[in-house]
Amino acid sequence: MVLKKIVHLFFIILGATIGYLYIPYIIRLLDFTDLTWVDSPFLGAALGAIILFVISYWIAEYIVGFLRWIEEGLVKIPIGDLLLGSLGLIIGLITAFLINLPIQEIQIEFISNVMPLFITILLGYFGFQVGFRRRDELLNLLSINRKEKKKGSSDNEGSDANPRPKILDTSVIIDGRIADICQTSFIEGTIVIPQFVLGELQHIADSSDVLKRNRGRRGLDVLNRIQKELPIKVEIYEGDFEDIHEVDSKLIKLAKVIDGIVVTNDFNLNKVCDLQGVHVLNINDLANAVKPVVLPGEELMVQVIKDGKEQNQGIAYLDDGTMIVVEEGRNYIGKTIEVLITSVLQTSAGRMIFAKPKLLEKAL
Repeated sequence: MVLKKIVHLFFIILGATIGYLYIPYIIRLLDFTDLTWVDSPFLGAALGAIILFVISYWIAEYIVGFLRWIEEGLVKIPIGDLLLGSLGLIIGLITAFLINLPIQEIQIEFISNVMPLFITILLGYFGFQVGFRRRDELLNLLSINRKEKKKGSSDNEGSDANPRPKILDTSVIIDGRIADICQTSFIEGTIVIPQFVLGELQHIADSSDVLKRNRGRRGLDVLNRIQKELPIKVEIYEGDFEDIHEVDSKLIKLAKVIDGIVVTNDFNLNKVCDLQGVHVLNINDLANAVKPVVLPGEELMVQVIKDGKEQNQGIAYLDDGTMIVVEEGRNYIGKTIEVLITSVLQTSAGRMIFAKPKLLEKAL
């Protein structure tokens, strides 16, 4: 293993350096022998290299395991987070260097030797944390600057060549209609799927409840279709907001950070987005807007499926799911009949259409 050999080599060099600097001094201090060649620094270097080389055989495995753990952790970090964290670290170290210059001129040994090391570690840590934790705000700031440079070519804000990204929430993915909407090109711009939404979908798909498990798997199938079959750009947002626990709150935060639009069919999330000034697209609103318009006096062919709440009522449905209450339609359950629309009622749950069999109208 190459890494293990590097660890052994490091211990040999470290042992030789320590032996060269300190072993002759220790021998002279102990007055171990009168032989002058014994306290030779080169002999000390050889002795130190041998001692640490032998020690490395006991601890090399632990060091290699620790380095592998660090390597795996770094590989899992998104490249944007790593770059911004490293940039913050560099800025912190440069700031510490500038602060330490006058401190090192102080003649007090503790202040001139210990304080620079303490300041370097502290500012380096804070620089990395600021760069890593505020990465989304920094990226948003950069994107805003780019948009401002491109802006001005047109006075119409809606004619921007780069539409705002659309962020999908869990409910709209499980619903599945978003794939058909994307296929018709009604949604422009990049589709953003946050990693924390994927995690929630995976958790639902692994549920012990059969219904939840099927819903989760359906959502994963819908995402697979959007990503592989539809002519639309899809991006996976790798970042996360560790200080926020609820997925809906994370979606709102992400929309603010990247100046995106939340796509959902969740009524509560829609209201929260409106309250926080986040633009939202609710596909239920789109579905209601494109429902066929029916007016009193029109005739329709429907199939009566079941009886209604009131006496002698029958219930039928349009292709889009709109419920039709057929007065005196109980006797026609299981049959396809022609009905005459009598009234249309708009409720908070959607439209409700009232009708009566045309045969009864003719009988009158």
